[in-house]
Amino acid sequence: METCTENVLYQQLDSVMAHYNRSPDALIQVLHQGQELFGYLPDEVLRHIARGLRLPISKVYGVVTFYSFFTTVPRGKHTVMVCLGTACYVKGAERILARLKKELNVDLGQTTRDHLFTLSAARCVGACGLAPVAMIDDDVYGKLTPDKAVKTLKKYR
Repeated sequence: METCTENVLYQQLDSVMAHYNRSPDALIQVLHQGQELFGYLPDEVLRHIARGLRLPISKVYGVVTFYSFFTTVPRGKHTVMVCLGTACYVKGAERILARLKKELNVDLGQTTRDHLFTLSAARCVGACGLAPVAMIDDDVYGKLTPDKAVKTLKKYR
């Protein structure tokens, strides 16, 4: 049973699909907006989008699971992403990741119990000169140590 808030979100999602004339070619744009509205893409939302764009659900799931920026599970308020590219890895990114896992009590792809942080990794964030690097949301932190990474988290608590 939908709540009043969910109903409003589905109406907004319907408006997005109408804006694109319910064209199947707008799937990625609609998925982005759906994730923006709901915070993630639960099964019900994916089925709603599939019906709205007249697409098989398998096509919608295929796109969602192919692109890493889509998620089917709730994420925390802040995303902590550790770069594991070559430069960062050589300069200790693995130690930073291990320390953040311990500090947050989560593994990669998981969200803290308080829904404040989701821990993830990237192959490269394009800031090799600052290695090792982590990002919290859109903020880049370079030349990190495990201790500096934990201290940086405190700004977001």
